[in-house]
Amino acid sequence: MPLEIITLPCLSDNYAYLLHDAKSGQTALVDAPEAAAVKSALAARGWGLDAILLTHHHYDHIDGVEELRSAYGAAVYGVSADADRLPPLDQALDYGARFDLFGEEVQVLDVSGHTIGHIAFYLPQSAAVFTADSLMALGCGRLFEGPPEMMWESLNRLMALPPQTMVYSGHEYTQSNARFALTIEPDNAELQLRVEQVDEKRAKGEATVPSLLQLELDTNPFLRAHLDEVKSAISMEDTDSAEVFAEIRRRKDSF
Repeated sequence: MPLEIITLPCLSDNYAYLLHDAKSGQTALVDAPEAAAVKSALAARGWGLDAILLTHHHYDHIDGVEELRSAYGAAVYGVSADADRLPPLDQALDYGARFDLFGEEVQVLDVSGHTIGHIAFYLPQSAAVFTADSLMALGCGRLFEGPPEMMWESLNRLMALPPQTMVYSGHEYTQSNARFALTIEPDNAELQLRVEQVDEKRAKGEATVPSLLQLELDTNPFLRAHLDEVKSAISMEDTDSAEVFAEIRRRKDSF
């Protein structure tokens, strides 16, 4: 049975995620921007916390770890390659590792670029991937540490997942990402419709994540840098796709 996944708003625009297994009663958390919101959500459901899965070392993804570990005894999982910048790990994971979470396989994907050592957690049975600040709804994370070529390789790993995978990203940036996406592909009908839907959701105070990977493939300019129509739209025909991605990222950074 797929895990129950709860989208949990934190801080001003972060998201964390609770993963609950009804059979065992166990619960995991993906990223810990703060402790208070997590504790409140767990208490409302009568759940404990058994595991904390960390995607990368930025403070707005790890600040709640120690308080939550102390309160619940949760085991902390993170990538071994970045262990020196993460809270102390109970389970240090290698890129490409697979581990069991409440009877479900979790695959550890290297999605470095935003940071070196950023990972995503892919759960095939639940058709879910937790991408934090690598792939976002209609966007991707800023390249604070890795070069564009690295991020493009990371996005290609995510693009290769089944298109019906749900993408659970780390921030509510979709509305601003949508405005930028229209500057790249103003005539993309699916993008136009998505922008309208995003605006409607935000007007109601609703979350725009998770999102379907197929929808990202159809509308997210950072996943479309290899397409002829996108290359033509920014006058980069016959240009390597990684270079096109880099140009789109440059434009977004100055948008």
